[in-house]
Amino acid sequence: MSNKKHYIITSITLGAIAAVSAGLVGLTNLITSGQIKKNEQNKILSGISEIFGKTATISQEFEIKDQKYTTYAYQINNEENTLNAYAFKTTGSNMYGKISLIIGFVNSNNVATFEGLSIVVNEQTYATTLVENYINPLNDGSRELDDVSCGATYGAKLVRDMVNESKLVAEGLFGE
Repeated sequence: MSNKKHYIITSITLGAIAAVSAGLVGLTNLITSGQIKKNEQNKILSGISEIFGKTATISQEFEIKDQKYTTYAYQINNEENTLNAYAFKTTGSNMYGKISLIIGFVNSNNVATFEGLSIVVNEQTYATTLVENYINPLNDGSRELDDVSCGATYGAKLVRDMVNESKLVAEGLFGE
């Protein structure tokens, strides 16, 4: 009889600990989820400004469906309304972690011309190597998109695939 009482007390104690822990996790999520979304939106706006300049604004935003990496599109204009561009939010992951990017394209006679990219989230194992040896040179034009040998090859291949998919989506939107 003593063993049964011990097991019951242990079960109740562990159940109470689990319930309190779950409540604390839920409360923390309730408190922080709004700020996390706000920070992500600020990172997106900052990335768009980084790619297209300080006068760039979002004139339209919509969700992209049926794509592997591309999740949102942002139609970009400037103060003079002379910029015909799109920025795309992409998210992908591989065995080295998750990465989320803003990728910009400008319309050049209905052909999407790569303008640059900005990092929203980079949880790749070799994140610094990927940024220094692939993303930064890609942005400044000193590296070709398909040249993925950089010390973080799997991350670079993921970024390349995200850019290529966004380019196809952009060309479809520019051709409309």
